Amino acid sequence: MCQLLGMNANTPTDVMFSFAGLSARAEEHKDGFGVAFFEDRGLRLFVDSASARQSPVAELIRRWPIRSEHVIAHIRKATQGQVALRNTHPFMRELWGRYWVFAHNGHLEGFSPRLHAAFRPVGDTDSERAFCWLLQELAKAHADVPAVEELGRTLRELLPQLAAHGTFNMLLSDGRALWAHASTRLWSLQRAHPFGAATLADEDLTVDFAPLTTPQDRVCIVATEPLTQGEAWSAFAAGELRMFQGGRQLPRT
Repeated sequence: MCQLLGMNANTPTDVMFSFAGLSARAEEHKDGFGVAFFEDRGLRLFVDSASARQSPVAELIRRWPIRSEHVIAHIRKATQGQVALRNTHPFMRELWGRYWVFAHNGHLEGFSPRLHAAFRPVGDTDSERAFCWLLQELAKAHADVPAVEELGRTLRELLPQLAAHGTFNMLLSDGRALWAHASTRLWSLQRAHPFGAATLADEDLTVDFAPLTTPQDRVCIVATEPLTQGEAWSAFAAGELRMFQGGRQLPRT
């Protein structure tokens, strides 16, 4: 299946170290990749149906150290839909005057919801259908953009309906927070002062974060599998939704 990477920080942060760890897994997950970076309410979205190991778009991203508080990245191993740009994650839509970004790891069987004109898939993946349905139901539940905690409560009602169709591991963000749901596997990690060195699990690359950070900096990373060795990654429970804001995991409300 696909691989997910999410980042939430309290200050614009370079995600290239984690992206290098994700890209190292693109040999198996070679059916496309994408990265979305929020800049305030703006968004930079880069996608390519080529492997992150071979894509010139990926090379551009590696040479352009974009800094952001909210990042979602994905490398694809296709299970539904052609290997094509229209089927490449992350997917983006507008709701309540905000950009929303979504990426999915898993496989949904028999999921063919009725969708209205505001949210219709461009491609032919179960993932994009799930995203469109999710935004449609959020729009029904809230007349305007809800608070982060309130949205989390609504997601806890909606996400089990998607997970009932199969494997549903996902990342979702509107540039205010990061929501991460696991039906099978996701891991998260927080880095905070005192920062130290980290070594990628799949590449011979180590970065010492101490000289690159301040005592006030905080960052949370979410990934399908731990990206580094020797750090305190925390596994999600089956069916768990975690919310991250300001470089912290928010308590469940």
